[in-house]
Amino acid sequence: TRVGQRMQVLLNDYKAGITIRGVAIKQADPPSPAPVAVAAVPPVAPSPTATPADATSASPDPLADSGGTPGLKPAKALFGAVKSPAPLAARAIGGYAKGCLSGGQALPVDGPAWQAMRLSRNRNWGHPKLINLIEKLAADGKENDGWTGLLVGDLAQPRGGPMITGHASHQIGLDADLWLTPMPDRRLTNKERETIEATSMLSDDGTTVNRDVWTEQHFAILKRAASYPEVERIFVHPAIKQVLCYAAKDKRGWLSKVRPYWGHHYHFHVRMHCPAGSADCEPQKSVPGEDGCGKELEDWLKLVANIKADPAPLPIPSPPVVAAKPKVKPPMTLDQLPRECSIVLENGNPQLTRDIAAAAKAAEIAKAVKVLKANEKAASPHAASAQRLPQTAPAASPAPAATPKPHAVKPHASQKKPSRNKPDPDHPARLGQAPKDVPHDTRWPQIETPL
Repeated sequence: TRVGQRMQVLLNDYKAGITIRGVAIKQADPPSPAPVAVAAVPPVAPSPTATPADATSASPDPLADSGGTPGLKPAKALFGAVKSPAPLAARAIGGYAKGCLSGGQALPVDGPAWQAMRLSRNRNWGHPKLINLIEKLAADGKENDGWTGLLVGDLAQPRGGPMITGHASHQIGLDADLWLTPMPDRRLTNKERETIEATSMLSDDGTTVNRDVWTEQHFAILKRAASYPEVERIFVHPAIKQVLCYAAKDKRGWLSKVRPYWGHHYHFHVRMHCPAGSADCEPQKSVPGEDGCGKELEDWLKLVANIKADPAPLPIPSPPVVAAKPKVKPPMTLDQLPRECSIVLENGNPQLTRDIAAAAKAAEIAKAVKVLKANEKAASPHAASAQRLPQTAPAASPAPAATPKPHAVKPHASQKKPSRNKPDPDHPARLGQAPKDVPHDTRWPQIETPL
């Protein structure tokens, strides 16, 4: 078969010894070939929120990065290092939390009714339909709802994909974080855009909305965002959803799009439907038809209240119990994303294309080596002979010949030892009898057998 032929080619390369981008792959110890680290697009300044290892540098042990796939860096490091969009047709590829963006468009840093925040992250990119939606919402909110303007948080990276920090979604250019803090009536400096904190809408108890900061304009801008047909969902804190339900009174149809979720008390998260022309976009399950102001909201509020409640008095300290170390989910790698994402990532970056191909080759060879070693071990003479030998019990050794007992001399009555049938109570251990107040034989260690 083709798979068998491909495996044979890899094994032949391994046995002969080859070199991939200066890295020798030879049949020697250790058996696994030295992996090739995928270089990031040079040169790139890392985001201030990223650690050096996450930004551009390769880990000394690729297995630690990719959860066991040699030579493959995490996808978040590859997508986070690219600073320009893919020059392809605009498409959202994959799912909201597992995909990428082709033909991304940048939201202008400043607009008539918006300002982009956290510019150093380079996350003001999205599908052109998302950019149009934000500009429209900003203009409509300022003109009709008394909202002074939008402060726009994270959208997506230039080519989407997993982010080094902050989000699981925001990968296909259809998600936007919009601050619940109104835009000031002046242009913010770059430093202010990096340091200003968004205002939380919650009270000190963390379970209700602070009426000192919540206004009618907040209600109006959220209702307007939900009114757009291209908006699929809006995520807010459960306490905010509760206030919206009260304020909407009996006109709650639009609230089916507003979904309660953890966090989201200082911004609201707008998510679009898969746009036309994005056949590879994976839609999310539709929201329920009801407004969500009943039992669903009550359950969320109970969860929030239980987490914020004062903890019970601590019990008397007990000896520490060493808990098992939790398993850390390995980061997503490029081969786990839709296949089109490799094209999106590599387009316009020939060096990155060569590096990814070399890393994939090294990973294939490492896998082939592992199979080869397993086959050689199974076919070794020792293993074969061990399988052929019958599993019989060892022969019993002959019993030693009985030696005649010497003639016994009957002792004098004064020299007789106490009879074993009538043990001496002063020497119970010597005679093999345990004392009556000891529950077990003290001559042997007591071993507990785990159940």
